[in-house]
Amino acid sequence: MRVLVLGSGAKDHAIAWWFSQSRLINGLFVAPGNVGTKSIAVNLTIDPSDPEQVYEACRAHGIDYVFVGTEAPLFTGVIDYLNERGIDTFGAPNRALKLEGDRNFSRMFTDRHNIPTPTHVLFDDEQKLSEYLKRHEGERFVVKSNAIAPSRVMVDSTDYETLMHFSRTILTSSPIILEEHLNGLPITVTLFLDNKGYLILPTSSDYMKAEEGGAPTGGMGSICPVPLQEEVRQALVDTIIEPTLFGLKAERMAYKGVLTISVIITKKGPILVDYHVRFNDPAAQAFVPLIHTDIVDILNAMKHDTLSSLNLEVSTKSTVALVVASEGYPEKPSIGKTLSALPAALMLNSFDNAPRYFFGGVQEYEGSLVTTGGRCVTVVGVGYNIMNANKNAYKGVGHVQFEGAWYRKDIGDRFFEN
Repeated sequence: MRVLVLGSGAKDHAIAWWFSQSRLINGLFVAPGNVGTKSIAVNLTIDPSDPEQVYEACRAHGIDYVFVGTEAPLFTGVIDYLNERGIDTFGAPNRALKLEGDRNFSRMFTDRHNIPTPTHVLFDDEQKLSEYLKRHEGERFVVKSNAIAPSRVMVDSTDYETLMHFSRTILTSSPIILEEHLNGLPITVTLFLDNKGYLILPTSSDYMKAEEGGAPTGGMGSICPVPLQEEVRQALVDTIIEPTLFGLKAERMAYKGVLTISVIITKKGPILVDYHVRFNDPAAQAFVPLIHTDIVDILNAMKHDTLSSLNLEVSTKSTVALVVASEGYPEKPSIGKTLSALPAALMLNSFDNAPRYFFGGVQEYEGSLVTTGGRCVTVVGVGYNIMNANKNAYKGVGHVQFEGAWYRKDIGDRFFEN
């Protein structure tokens, strides 16, 4: 199998690295990739969101499988375009995209299938939103774009001006969803789907703000696996996962691919807050190093509708993923900073006990590593428990050095504090 992974972020690097461990592939390409994928695959300088360019690259390089784990190519029709021309793909087809791309639709979907979600109101008018917030002064709300938003950015606040300012930036192009704030543990549940069943990957918990209570980001860290009680796990299956998959089949939106579910574990039980028809960042960077099963074996099981009977081999260890960001991120990241060179063995992630380094906004120019985005490197510490993985992640982050680099100092703390 000759595989093309579409994307250039850290989760795409993690997925490409997962493929690079496979015994069943004989060619690995990434488009457009980054400095990390360059070490393990052939980077292709094409637009991954352009169906024609992707198809032509497949023809030119003899690629027979395209893996789409990131959002942009999904929403430009790459999957359907390639499938119509005989190229096998991994990713959600057009009929399923509204599950993520239209939050109001997804909320109506969950209502139809009795799936617990926060109370929510759709607004497309600034004045009506303002009046509603004033009637509910002091209450805490979450504001999200109704359409797909890059990196899951949202605002969670009790402050009228903060909620209105964020909403105004969205209302120029999309309605907004206003939801109640939920207290609890956020978790990310990643599922592989086929026509007859599903496979649950290790569950993670993501840190989505620049600091506790700070500005929203695309994700600053993650821990995996999340220690959940058995009754909570069963409630996830019974109240969210199974009803969702039943609903997808009943409404003819079922597909083979990945479905990521963002959930808050509250005192009342698990409550769904979002669907994603792709992998989440940085959850993917956290769970990929723990999975021993060959990714191609998983994809073959998906192809033959035998996912539910596949024995997923997962490490007993834990991971803590730590995102190193540029100065000014998330508002206005400073780019063009030179990154100190990492030892080759660390660039290749070739040591079992060393942290994993998955690159995002970093490219190579004239022999130097240069930052090109807000979130530059995800350092993933692996350890026998979360505390040990946390120690290894923060030790490993010392190798990532560039002017203005910063990261959260508390990733994983809440899981081992008394």
